[in-house]
Amino acid sequence: MKTTKIIYWVSTILFCCFFTVTATLYFLHAPIMVHKFQRLGYPLYILEMIGTAKYIGIVALLVPKMPRLKEWGYAGYAIDLVGGVWSHLAVQDVHGALPMFIPITLLVVSYVSFRRFQAASDKHLLTRQHTNP
Repeated sequence: MKTTKIIYWVSTILFCCFFTVTATLYFLHAPIMVHKFQRLGYPLYILEMIGTAKYIGIVALLVPKMPRLKEWGYAGYAIDLVGGVWSHLAVQDVHGALPMFIPITLLVVSYVSFRRFQAASDKHLLTRQHTNP
């Protein structure tokens, strides 16, 4: 369980750091982000919308003892990342889609380790309840 917890926190913190940077770049209208969104055909006002959603997702993933909130955070990021890959592929930008697999991998590792850690915690809690009447 300790290894799972370490894997969970390392992958989650790396993932959240990555998205803190991208969300900040969205809000700053960094030229690289503006260029990417224009190339994909999206209006620039969407940068603030997605940036806000990314910040909310970071909070959702890092808040302790709220597993349902984390599930929503994971779902939101999965939709964001699949949408990002899909958008790049739709404009024949395979090279733009490939780097997306780094945060996708971090998200999957974080989610799987979260579920394993959660299951182990639930099992431990049930065992404690049955031994302490």
